Amino acid sequence: MPNLLFAALGGVLMGLTPDPYSQWWWAWIALVPLWLVIQKLKVKEAIAAGVVWGCCYHGMALFWITSVHPLEWMGVPWWSSLAIATLVWILITAWGAVLSGLWAGSMAFFTQGLNVPSRIVIACAVFSGLEIIWSWGPLYWTALGFTQSPHDLMLLQVSRLSGQQTMTSAIVAVNGLIGETILQKPWRSSSNSSILNRIKQWRYAIAALLLVLAMAAYGFWEMDGDRLALGNGQAIKAGIIQGNFPNPLTVKPRGWEIALNNYTNGYEKLAQMGAEMIVTPETAFSTLYPDYSPRRELFDRVVEKYRVPVWLGGFGKTRNPNTEDPNNYTNSLFLINGSDQILGQYDKVRLVPIGEYIPLKPLLGSLIKRLSPLRGEVDAGSTEQLVDTPWGRFIVGICYESAYPATFRFQTAAGGRLILSASNNAHFAAYMSAQHHAQDVARAVESDRWAVRATNTGYSGFVDPNGRTVWLSNVNTYETHMQTVYLRDTKTLYVMWGDWLTPLLCLTGAAAYTVSRLQKNTTMFNPTH
Repeated sequence: MPNLLFAALGGVLMGLTPDPYSQWWWAWIALVPLWLVIQKLKVKEAIAAGVVWGCCYHGMALFWITSVHPLEWMGVPWWSSLAIATLVWILITAWGAVLSGLWAGSMAFFTQGLNVPSRIVIACAVFSGLEIIWSWGPLYWTALGFTQSPHDLMLLQVSRLSGQQTMTSAIVAVNGLIGETILQKPWRSSSNSSILNRIKQWRYAIAALLLVLAMAAYGFWEMDGDRLALGNGQAIKAGIIQGNFPNPLTVKPRGWEIALNNYTNGYEKLAQMGAEMIVTPETAFSTLYPDYSPRRELFDRVVEKYRVPVWLGGFGKTRNPNTEDPNNYTNSLFLINGSDQILGQYDKVRLVPIGEYIPLKPLLGSLIKRLSPLRGEVDAGSTEQLVDTPWGRFIVGICYESAYPATFRFQTAAGGRLILSASNNAHFAAYMSAQHHAQDVARAVESDRWAVRATNTGYSGFVDPNGRTVWLSNVNTYETHMQTVYLRDTKTLYVMWGDWLTPLLCLTGAAAYTVSRLQKNTTMFNPTH
């Protein structure tokens, strides 16, 4: 029990790093308690400690999921709504806890008895590798690297090297080095020791400090204003409309009228201000496009009048030739300018479980009630789609796709010049919106691109390639804003090579483990040596 409580302490500290607490510095010591206990535990006990750590971290970071309650506007009774929200929170927390449990178990199985450098490398390799596998699934949000965004921008710049896993590995390495320092207990050494002996005794703490200083130096260099300006290309006056359309109004005619007025007036205002491109949030109009809809008619007429290209959030007819139902549709962004032509389109790839599709449909289909203004189901867009516009190729993400670095890296490597992120966020508490903003900040840094964020209820904003938030909206307010952003054609090491660090760590860790086992076996068969 003391070991589990100590591990829980570390999980709570890590849970304080993202919004709403924003105490990002705890990430650099929050793994230390778990590191210390797994060095002396059996595999099953280590897994349990890792699960406890993960439940505390992911449970705190993802508690915003419960703010989806109440769902009475969808016709779900209050108590049923509470049960649904609580169950989803427990499941998504448990899913994250599996990762830390597997990491702790792997550490207990592979690294006990190894030298310290080997333990550090294997720890980084396993955690980063597990996060990569985790990102292949539908529930991915709270990677360790995410804890440093958007507040620790100087250190966050290292994600340009090998993506989010660079920061994850750095956090694991620093925690491991601090943990090994504690295990060595160098403070017990004689005060008469020479300076060289003291350096040797404190070498792991010194290594941790040097690693952080090296990251800070690199970040300082990357954040130089002249370097940023040097990579800027064509300027675009981009406008965003934060419609502030609450969920309970989505099923009422009065709500449709509010949405129409807000987006129409916002578009007209930005067009008159000289905007060259306007962005609306995810599903700004819950209608099929390009089909005619009286709920969108006034907006369409204003676009025809000003002809300023606008990214319209709505539903599109499926472009999947293998769809089971012709009524299926996509959650899309359409670039239109009042002509009969769609200038660009992006279909959401990462669909929200339960919200946009039913997982385990044969088992759960009759039990899950979903809200949709259309017949059919949401089809996922192609994972290889690219979005071409009159300004060149763009990088687009909808909703929680912001949490998936590989989606943005693929589009950037293919020539994407500007990030567009559109989401709703009306379902959840304000600190979820802050976390969502943090995800897009990290994507901007990794890809060295400007980012334009348009959300329904906040936070909307503009982010520069170093992750600085140039402008940020309030939450739960109707707002419009225009900002000059720049197209960029630079390529970071991560964009060019992808996540090269994780495979390198895995190969190095495997080699270190193999050498250690061979040496141990040699010693067993040659006891005299």
